[in-house]
Amino acid sequence: MRRSILLLLAFLSTSAWQSTTTAEDFWPGWLGPGRNGWVKGFASPARWPAELSKSWQREVGTGYGSPLVADGLVYLHTRQGENEVAWCLDLETGAVKWRTSYAAPFKIGGGGEYHGKGPKSSPLLADGRLFTMSISGVLSAWDAASGKLLWRRDYDSRFTKSHPYWGASTSPIVEGNHLIVHFGTDEQGALVALDVASGKEAWSLDKDAPSYSSPLLVKIEGIRQVVEWNHRALVGVESTSGRPLWEYPFPHIGSDQNMPTPVFHNGRVLLGGENRGILSLQPSRNGDKWAVKKEWHQEKLALDMSTAVINDDLLYGFSHYDSGRLFCLDPQSGEILWQGPPRTGRNVMFLSIPGYIVALIDSGELQIVAASGSGYKKIASYRVAESGTWAPPVLLKQGVLVKDIKTLTLWSLSK
Repeated sequence: MRRSILLLLAFLSTSAWQSTTTAEDFWPGWLGPGRNGWVKGFASPARWPAELSKSWQREVGTGYGSPLVADGLVYLHTRQGENEVAWCLDLETGAVKWRTSYAAPFKIGGGGEYHGKGPKSSPLLADGRLFTMSISGVLSAWDAASGKLLWRRDYDSRFTKSHPYWGASTSPIVEGNHLIVHFGTDEQGALVALDVASGKEAWSLDKDAPSYSSPLLVKIEGIRQVVEWNHRALVGVESTSGRPLWEYPFPHIGSDQNMPTPVFHNGRVLLGGENRGILSLQPSRNGDKWAVKKEWHQEKLALDMSTAVINDDLLYGFSHYDSGRLFCLDPQSGEILWQGPPRTGRNVMFLSIPGYIVALIDSGELQIVAASGSGYKKIASYRVAESGTWAPPVLLKQGVLVKDIKTLTLWSLSK
């Protein structure tokens, strides 16, 4: 009798896991629908599987952009040879639905050879269109159903070229009918809003050069705004008009790049920079005047390329100090609650689900870590690639999509 009950419970647990959905498998851009790494609607299993099984794998080319998922399809932007390629694949089988390529000449800046010439920006799905930003700063709009090119923009005529030294890395974001993205060099640039249907410029803020970070869309003091960490400062810009609201100087210094996407939590912006610690900043408004208060500065941790995530009011990230360590931090006080082992790797991409942090280490290891402030606890670990994994993973009901140096793989989470 006892054995029968245990078998029934095991069956129900497995069935519940296999039927779990993640918001209808919808992942439209960098860090998901909320641009915060949170996998909405995901029900964590009672027990993680001992290993993953490979559903399919396809060679797609180089690049660090996130795979996107919608309507049972996978979209991707990569490089093969001297061409950049936009892909649409069947999620279940990996079969190619459409593929289109275009010449994309680019000379990588010195010191960037390791990361190659593949796209570093994540594409975006919006309004039936796929938007891609090439490493050279060329923005393209494709019909998501057919792969037909709809329009293309660059700002070479305004800034000589449309990208910083190591290539365009910022990922565009959409607000209503406007696509918002930053063009320019290390010396000059413009944050612009383009009409999604035509590519026509709606507004332009020609003030700062771009960085390698990507913008957020949030509401602060009742005003919808773009929060962006550019080459010089963290800024808040009214999303409908491009009007500057506030700024906090936090510039690129020497080889210390501005790369992670800021984290917005409870009205505060959490910002971490290479060799510059992590800050908590609170923008506020008094009438028409804005101010930014620095609430704390944690100097024992620093973010290089990795963007941190929030889970249950705690901040989880990857500090490049000590050759790389996972950490948990209290965003209210800046107190470090724990750090994982040193020498973890060079980069980690995070997702956040109920009770856990999903951490894809650049070595090809996928860790499931308990989301708890009481200490580092690795719940499960999977080998998901034999080459570098610098692109964000995508967690789905079928499993997890992982992009390594040249291939895209769907791993099943159910045995």
